[in-house]
Amino acid sequence: MDHSIAPKVGFVSLGCPKALVDSERIITRLRAEGYELTRKQADADLVIVNTCGFLDSAKAESLDAIGNALKDTGKVIVTGCMGAEPQAIKDRYPDVLGITGPQQYESVMDAVHRALPPKHDPFLDLVPPEGVKLTPRHYAYLKISEGCNNRCSFCIIPRLRGDLVSRPAAEVLREAEKLVAAGVKELLVISQDTSAYGVDVKYAASRWRDRDVRAKFIDLASALGELGVWVRLHYVYPYPHVDEVIPLMAERKVLPYLDIPFQHAAPDVLKRMKRPAAQEKTLDRIRTWREICPDLTLRSTFIVGFPGETEQDFEFLLQWLDEAALDRVGCFKYEPVAGAASNGTAPEVPQEIKEERWHRFMQRQQKISAQRLRKKIGSRQQVIIDEIGPTVAKGRSMADAPEIDGAVYVASRRPLRIGEIATVKIDRAEAYDLHGTTAGF
Repeated sequence: MDHSIAPKVGFVSLGCPKALVDSERIITRLRAEGYELTRKQADADLVIVNTCGFLDSAKAESLDAIGNALKDTGKVIVTGCMGAEPQAIKDRYPDVLGITGPQQYESVMDAVHRALPPKHDPFLDLVPPEGVKLTPRHYAYLKISEGCNNRCSFCIIPRLRGDLVSRPAAEVLREAEKLVAAGVKELLVISQDTSAYGVDVKYAASRWRDRDVRAKFIDLASALGELGVWVRLHYVYPYPHVDEVIPLMAERKVLPYLDIPFQHAAPDVLKRMKRPAAQEKTLDRIRTWREICPDLTLRSTFIVGFPGETEQDFEFLLQWLDEAALDRVGCFKYEPVAGAASNGTAPEVPQEIKEERWHRFMQRQQKISAQRLRKKIGSRQQVIIDEIGPTVAKGRSMADAPEIDGAVYVASRRPLRIGEIATVKIDRAEAYDLHGTTAGF
């Protein structure tokens, strides 16, 4: 290798937004040390693959990505959730140079240094103070904790990522301030269990600006709401104290948007799933939330075909969906995950029944989502612009998170800018997306 040229590293990031944040941290370190990042694997001297190990299908995708990277460069370092249990990777690809688990930035960098020593030039290697982001410039994920204390029976994340470790509130807020100073207009708050934030540190306070801020869900949301940007809350379990954040949404301190992974509604299934937070009163609470904040958007995910799920359980879930009238819903067919407690606890639901229930679920929910979108016709929405085209721009309303929700297609007489927040009059609705025109000029 010619040492006068910066060593080139390729990067593949698979899995959830939490893994994306890990990737951003590693990339910031690589850039700071003078490595060049390349999009083309074939041009790279080395490739890092950040894997996902949550479901068997995700593991298969991760193994394929490792295989492709080995074919292209011969030098591969593996990190991420699948790296927490390295044997499967070693068995299939004994030639990988290093395997590390999630959040192990130091180990990843050590493996890179061994395989591809850096060529450091402090005058050339300028990294912006907010670090390198893989998301577009106008939004950023803000990770507030690692790991999880819940022991849901279908999930092995605590085994892969450990127990809950919360970041001090002041550290999170300083990172948020840096991102806002760099032009970020929307902060997406993520963790494995956002509403449990701070429970491990007994909600310890830390100094931010001129005051102490407790490491508590409501205190952090309130402080982030002072930064003058959109704040979107993801992966919030419905503990009782979540009720406290709804008034902040009504006042627009944070976006009127809650991403709550309900997973199911039938009591027997929830019990077998070992879900935290009592869910019997959830429908009453949703009603109360909407009374306080009428335009609250609720997004959730569900699992159908969980071991032991009866037709009666599934019918209960469909009725619950009708009553809850959630805005945005994702649904997964249950996949047994190696090492999960749910395996073998109850009879498996046959694949064709899982398939059939998934279709029924999606049809039922699609009607509900479409109906809720139709209600927005004629309204004015704030829309953050993600992409611009010759005549129509693509953006998202307060009800839409990037990648997972719908979009708003905006016609405008004046040119719109990426990252701008425009007022848009909604003209028509489709199954998942809205179309509208900028209000005024």
